[in-house]
Amino acid sequence: MTILTLAPTQIVDLAVSAVLALIMFGIGLSLTVNDFGRIIRRPKAFFAALSAQMIGLPIIALLINLVSPLPAALKVGFIILSASPGGATAGFLTYLWRGNVALSLSITSVNSFLTLFSIPIVVNLGLRLFMGWETDLHLPFWDTVQHIFFITVIPASIGVLIRHRYPAFAERISIPAKYVMLVLLAIVFLIKMFAGKNYGGAGLDLSDFIQITPFALIQNAACLFFGYFFLYRVGAPHPSRLTAAMESGVQNTTLAFLIASNLLGNQEMVKPALVYSLYSFWTACLFAYFSNRIAKRKMQLPR
Repeated sequence: MTILTLAPTQIVDLAVSAVLALIMFGIGLSLTVNDFGRIIRRPKAFFAALSAQMIGLPIIALLINLVSPLPAALKVGFIILSASPGGATAGFLTYLWRGNVALSLSITSVNSFLTLFSIPIVVNLGLRLFMGWETDLHLPFWDTVQHIFFITVIPASIGVLIRHRYPAFAERISIPAKYVMLVLLAIVFLIKMFAGKNYGGAGLDLSDFIQITPFALIQNAACLFFGYFFLYRVGAPHPSRLTAAMESGVQNTTLAFLIASNLLGNQEMVKPALVYSLYSFWTACLFAYFSNRIAKRKMQLPR
């Protein structure tokens, strides 16, 4: 079978996998061995932020779903989104808004491995809860682990290896790789957003936006505040709290596309990730702007 004989939906699924692999490769290029050492030196903030992301986010999605009137497939879509932790975009926002970049990179390096096992567990639980225990839809555990491993862990590991062995080359290609990644991601996003289901899109229409947007904004805001205040409770400084907020509130929507579209073959479940991605970058920027202002004012107050 060649690319010319593939159906449009299969071509788009391949594109999603390729773009996600490229994103993970780019993340790998930005990581160094020292990033892993930082986990050992500052374990408290790291484990708190990772727990907020890997455990807290699915619980938030579950609680919102329990009170929402959304159809079952859309509820599962939000569960999939919550199980797809932030990656390159969250790291970029952390850098942009002067968060703890080392913490962000450390979280990314570890959650790339943890999602191998957490995604099939969380998503299958969501399928059973919201689509019934008798549903035929499920993620085969080991098949999913292998699929995610080859598309996320392998490219990221190659990026880390290149950065370690050829740092100058890695620095030189990292910027072009980011631009290529952004263009390809935009193309895939536009196809998913506007194309019909027969052409690899999610078949999103105005009624979907109206139906999904309130719950996308609620989940996004809840995740941002939860990440920030969870680290506040463990005594982490503001930059680390902001990093946890970015990592919790900005999800890896490309990974969510992969799970919903490629592995489950359900375009309805893609819709929450699409709508969420329209707002999450900008709401995260607003959150970072105001939280930075508040933190700056507190530092200026007399003690």
